[in-house]
Parts: sequence; C-alpha cells; structure tokens
Amino acid sequence: MSHPEPFRIRSVEPIHLIAPDRRREALEQAGHNLFKVPARDVFIDLLTDSGTGCMSDQQWASLHCADESYAGSASFERFQAAVRDVTGFPEVIPTHQGRAAERIVCETLLTPGDVVVSNGLFDTTHANVDRVKAIGMDLPDPAALRNHDPSPLKGAIDLKGLESALEKERVRFAVLTCTSNSFGGHPVPLSNAREASRLCHARGVPLFIDAARFSENAGMLARRDPDCRGRASREIAREIFSLADGCMMSAKKNGLAHIGGFIALRDKTLADKLRENLIVTEGFETYGGLAGRDLDAIAIGLKESLDEDMLGQRLGQVERFHASLQTHGIPVVLPAGGHAVYVDAAALFPHIPAEQFPGHVLACALYLEGGVRTCEIGSLMFPPGARPKGSPELTRLAIPWRTYTDAHLEHVAETLTRIAAKKASLHGMKVVSAPPALRHFRAVLAPVG
Repeated sequence: MSHPEPFRIRSVEPIHLIAPDRRREALEQAGHNLFKVPARDVFIDLLTDSGTGCMSDQQWASLHCADESYAGSASFERFQAAVRDVTGFPEVIPTHQGRAAERIVCETLLTPGDVVVSNGLFDTTHANVDRVKAIGMDLPDPAALRNHDPSPLKGAIDLKGLESALEKERVRFAVLTCTSNSFGGHPVPLSNAREASRLCHARGVPLFIDAARFSENAGMLARRDPDCRGRASREIAREIFSLADGCMMSAKKNGLAHIGGFIALRDKTLADKLRENLIVTEGFETYGGLAGRDLDAIAIGLKESLDEDMLGQRLGQVERFHASLQTHGIPVVLPAGGHAVYVDAAALFPHIPAEQFPGHVLACALYLEGGVRTCEIGSLMFPPGARPKGSPELTRLAIPWRTYTDAHLEHVAETLTRIAAKKASLHGMKVVSAPPALRHFRAVLAPVG
C-alpha cells in the first residue's frame, strides 16, 4: 500500500544533470573535494540534510510577520516558547547554528585535559572540544560498529564504557547524540538514555542531548523500541529531554530551518555564563546571531518535525530508499537511519584500504557517474585516533526534508548500481593538503598512483 506525501508541492526549482566531462572538470577544479563543487553543478544534493530542506507555507508566511527588533523581539518570545514546549528546558539561548552552541558550551565548561564522553560526537563537536585542548571520547554501542547487524536500536552509548570513563577519566560532561550521525543515524533507546542519565548524575556529571535530529530519534523509537510503542513522538522526545541537564541543537536539521540553533538548560546560573560568551561573540541574548524571521521559522519547524504524518513520511522515505539499495545489491548499514542511508564503502570496495578513503572514493564516483553529491564519514572526516578502533568507512546519503521524490532517489540507486558493476576499476585517494581541524571541508585530494 502506498503512502502519499502529507503535503502538496507549490513551488519547484529546476535542476540539471550537466555533461560527464563538465562534472569531471568541476571535481578536478575542486581538488576532488565535493564541498568545493559549485551547487549549480550538482544534480541531486545529498551532501547533508542540514539547512537544505524545504520550509512549509507556515514557515515562509512567518517571515513576513517577524519582529526584527534588536532586543526582546516578539519573534524571540515565540521561539523561546516553542523551545520550552518541545524540550521542557526553561533557559533558552539562541545561536546562529549548532556549532556555535557547541563552541559556547565547550569554551565555558571545559579546561585542558577534561574529557567529554558520547555515543558519537559530531565532527564539529570534536573540533570544538579539541580547540580547548580537551578530549572527545566516543563510546558507541558495540553493535554500531557492526554495519550489517540488524539490531533496531544501535544509537546507544556503551554503558560499560561510560561507567568506566566516569570512574577513571576527568569527565566534565556527557553528550547523547540523538541520532548517532557518525555510526548510521540510529536512535538512542529510551532505556539507554535513562541509565546514562543515572550513571552521570550519580557522579555529578552533567548530561547534554545533542538534539539536532531529536524528532527522528523519537519517531524511530515509536516504531522500534518496545518501551515506546504506541506513544506519541512528542511525548517520547520530551521524556528524553527530561533525563538531561540541557541540550545543544542545530535547528538546520529537525528545526526544519535554513539556519539557526540553540542551547537550552535547567540551570539559570550556567545559562547566564553561557550568555556572557554569546553576547561577546554571537549577538544579544534574544537573537544570538539570527534574524527574527529565522527565530520564527525555527519555532514553527520544531513543531512540524514532530507532526506524526510529516515524520512518518520522512522516516518512510529513508526506509524505502534503504530497501531500494538493498534490492540493487548495494551494501548498506543496517537498519535504515532516520535522516540518511549509509553505504558500507569498505564492503563495496574491499581492494581500497581505509587510509585511501573508500568512502570518499565512492562519493566522488557518485558525482562523476550521476551528478549526485554525498559525504564521506570515515577516515577522511575522522583522522586516525579520532574514533574508536574498528569504526566503519561509510558514504552518507543524507536526505533533506520534503525536497526530493522517490524518483530522485531511484536515480541515486541506479547510479550506485552502475558504480558497483565497475568497482574494480576504481582506486584510492590521498590527501595533498589539509587544515589541521575539520580537514574534510577544505582538503585537497588526488587519486592514488
């Protein structure tokens, strides 16, 4: 039985598949780095779901009613009310995006040698922890390192590893990333969040939620977690937030906005310290680097992302794409994530070693073959020592909300099938030059040999 989208399309943007020789020229000019390829030269853009989705009619309408006052705007009041309603945290601090929230928290709380533990920190969180000479320690569920393990709830933090770190390391705070972006986009189970909360609070360690994809996490739990079956996604999300001391969020993801983020907390004293940093570096505490129209778009988007019909369509599209790739014989991480399908590039290219970046080789091949832009999550994004031993070499196909049809994604599946048929002819990549932090954004690469 088909499940049509719970929306109508009222505006369209033309896209074009440029000729193969132009794609090759564009990739070479970009130093084989897809972040540097002009968007006009991309046919289907699955680089990220961050700020690339389609806003609703209500979000667009809100832009015309926004209050652009420098301080205390009505837009901020609506934004604050929405964040409080969704998360339950009373202290709300807007930021221009998620990495700004991470920076402010890390600069305020961490000192050199401190440790931050997580089920899987975002690459930008790792970078912000590193900037203050602290240590980011990923403790994913062991099942998350087994790409073809079909366990439905692989986004958990390793509780034994967490308990050991809390006993032996100078842990300043813990982060539950909902969902685990680096390990398949899988949800954090409610029981795991409860136990992580108990362990952290028994040691006096604050627990934060990275809420970038909080609604997808809740939606998957409603479908997969026996603790949550039959419950509303909004209720599940609120319970997970209730287990933490605060959250950081990139609202470009499950805020369904094009820019923005926030920090939300229970502790007013800590919130005031964070606001001091915000005012110096981002903007006044009621706009945080955002226009009033952005605050209004986020306020609406947070609630839309929890709409059961909208969320069901979102998760269903990812699941259908995941199933299509399996039908085409493409090795994918099991089960489907909430925001992306992850191809097991090491399994697809067993002849390309990790140090030659099989995930990036596949990303480049997807662009050359079909004009599809994607992102590697593996040894290029996370250099040696930055991830647990045995971490996978993946290519992430991130699907923007309400943007592409299943027919677009079938083009991606067919492109992958053609690549798989000639995989033996593809070879590894090497880094020619790269900055020390977040090197995947700006690295220049070249084919090996």
